[in-house]
Amino acid sequence: MAYAPKTGPSTVLEGQSALDRREALQGDRIVQYERLVEIRLVEQRIRDLLTEGHGWGTTHSCDGQEAVAVGIAVAVRPTDLVVATHRAHGLGLALGITPEALIAEIMGRQDGAVGGIGGSIHLTDTTVGLLYTVTLMGAGIPVTVGNAMAIQVSESDQVAISIFGDGATNIGAFHEGLNLASVWNVPAVFVCENNHYGEYSRYDKTTPVSVIAKRAESYAMPWSQVDGQDVDAVAAAMQEAIDRARQGGGPTLVEATTYRYEGHNRTDPAAYRPEGELEQWLARDPITIMEQRLTAEGLLNDTGVGEIRARCEQRIDAAVEFAFASPPADAEAMFRYVYAQEAGA
Repeated sequence: MAYAPKTGPSTVLEGQSALDRREALQGDRIVQYERLVEIRLVEQRIRDLLTEGHGWGTTHSCDGQEAVAVGIAVAVRPTDLVVATHRAHGLGLALGITPEALIAEIMGRQDGAVGGIGGSIHLTDTTVGLLYTVTLMGAGIPVTVGNAMAIQVSESDQVAISIFGDGATNIGAFHEGLNLASVWNVPAVFVCENNHYGEYSRYDKTTPVSVIAKRAESYAMPWSQVDGQDVDAVAAAMQEAIDRARQGGGPTLVEATTYRYEGHNRTDPAAYRPEGELEQWLARDPITIMEQRLTAEGLLNDTGVGEIRARCEQRIDAAVEFAFASPPADAEAMFRYVYAQEAGA
C-alpha cells in the first residue's frame, strides 16, 4: 500500500491537470525541451510582475538550472515523495504544476498552487508528488528520511527524494540525515543541486571538498556527480539512483553541477561573482545544449524552436490573465491548514 501524506490544496485547476503535464514529459524529448523553455520564460515573467508591484516578497529564480528540474521530473514517478528548496519554481513546473497555478500563487490569488497563501517558496501538489518546498537550509533532508521510513513501513515501491543546495551540505541535518538513511537502508535519493553559491558565498570558499557527492562515502552510500546542464545526464543519474532505492538497494547521493544566472534573490545584483564566470556558464546553457542535441538528431529545427517559444509565450500570457482574474487569497485561509479538520468538516 502506498504511503499518501495529507496536505493542503492541489494545483489541479478546472480543465487543466498537473498530472497530464507530468505524464506528457515521460519519453518525449521535445516536451522536455519545451518545459525547459517554459521554465525560463515563466521565471522572467514572474520577475517582471513582481517588479511592477503585482505581488509581494522576494523570489529565487532558477534561470540556468532548468535541466536539473526537468531531469529529475523525467525520472521520478508521480507517486514518489519529493521535498525541495526555496528555489523550486522550475521543479514545480517540471513536475506538472501549471503556469497558471504558479503565477497565481506568487501573486497571492485563490486559484494559486496553494490557494495564494504559500507564495513563491512554499509550493505543493501531491498529485504529482511534490510534498512541499522548504526555506530552511537542509531542513527537507531529515523529513525525507522520515518519508522514506514511512514508505519502508508501508512496503510500497515509492522513493523519497530530497533536493537541496550546496550550502546545505555543511549543516548537521545533511550529515545526520545521510547517516541514518544509510544505517536504515531507506529508499531515498538525496540530490545536491550545486549552483556554486550558498546565498552570497561560493561553495569552494565554504566547502573543503571539490566533489560534494564524495561525502556520501563517509556513510557507505553510493554517489554520483553529473552535469546539471544536461537533461539526459541528470535523468540517467536519477533513474539509476531511483531504481536502486526502489529495488531495496538503499539511498544514493547525486550531485548535479549547475549555475544560477540571477542573484540569490531578485534584489541581489550578484556583484560578488568573478568577472567572466557568468559568461562561461552562459556558453553551456541547458536550453541551448538540448536544442543543439535535438537538432543534430533531426528532431528539431529553427522553425520548431520558434514555434515552441511562441507557444510558451502564449501559454504564459494566458496564465497571467488567469492570475489577474483570480480573487485575492482569503486571509482566513491562512489558518485553514494549521490544524486538522474534524471528520466531515
